Amino acid sequence: MKKTTIPALLILACALFAALIFFFAQKTKHSVQPQYPKTINIAYVETPFNVQVIVLKDRQLLENAFAPLGITVRWHVFIQGAEQTQAMAAGSLDIAPALNSTSIILANAAGNPVEIAALVSRPRQTFALMVGPNGPRTISELRGTTIAGPKGSVLHQMLIAALVKEGMNASDVNVLNMGLPQAGTALLAGQVDGALQAAGVIIRNEEAGMRTLFTADGYLTPLLLTVVRPAFAENYPELLDIYLQAQNEAYTWIMEHTAEAVALASRLLHVSAEDGMKLYQWNGTAQGMEQSDIKALEEDVDFLFEQNMIERKINPLQFILPVAFGR
Repeated sequence: MKKTTIPALLILACALFAALIFFFAQKTKHSVQPQYPKTINIAYVETPFNVQVIVLKDRQLLENAFAPLGITVRWHVFIQGAEQTQAMAAGSLDIAPALNSTSIILANAAGNPVEIAALVSRPRQTFALMVGPNGPRTISELRGTTIAGPKGSVLHQMLIAALVKEGMNASDVNVLNMGLPQAGTALLAGQVDGALQAAGVIIRNEEAGMRTLFTADGYLTPLLLTVVRPAFAENYPELLDIYLQAQNEAYTWIMEHTAEAVALASRLLHVSAEDGMKLYQWNGTAQGMEQSDIKALEEDVDFLFEQNMIERKINPLQFILPVAFGR
């Protein structure tokens, strides 16, 4: 019998060792799962008539999408944009489905980064300054008046933009920082000369005899955008992708069942179906950012800097994720 040489045995041993390494590597690769968070925190903001967010929650699209991964979706109700960016800075909010462009710019300029992941709408007619029946008839008549509304918001920017266009400046009016419901109540009570309002509140105030002096149309291009906490986007890109797929599903459902979607939002926001359809049309529901949206953000940055609402200029492209431009 021919004897096996020592070199041959070494070769055989090395081959077996390599095979074992490959086997265990493949086993490990398929057995180790990504360490996902147990909960994803999502902002819930109904106004101004955020049909996409309402459908997303009502149809439990996120809950169904994340359930296979054992992830729970936790919704958090917010009123103002600044509250959402502050929650992201604290790490208690992961995704805001519909945040206004002004709040996004203010946060990033202040060193509290949030990243844009999708466009939701272009609501040019959804924001307005309302006055009483005997209040100012022109923007120039606002000089010396008191206006109630949320400071550091797209509504605040709209007001200043309108004043500037008429040759005035921000100091020509006194702005009291209030949420939208409180501002509307103050206007109805005659405690202020004007109120920054949005969506269904505009219609209810008009029914109560108040007047819309002007809307954002012609003064700025407000955008509602889906934003994400940067650490979440970096650490869990696949989870962000799942979220965006669910949001796109909501958008598609709205396009195919518009009347049903509007009826749902109208019930929740306590407006008639007719008014709901008007608000839906005002809201400018959209999908996928375009070059014009980037230009609008750049113009907003320039304006906010000129008005000393931000201390430094920033480049919007630095906080827009590639996925925001659609697929």
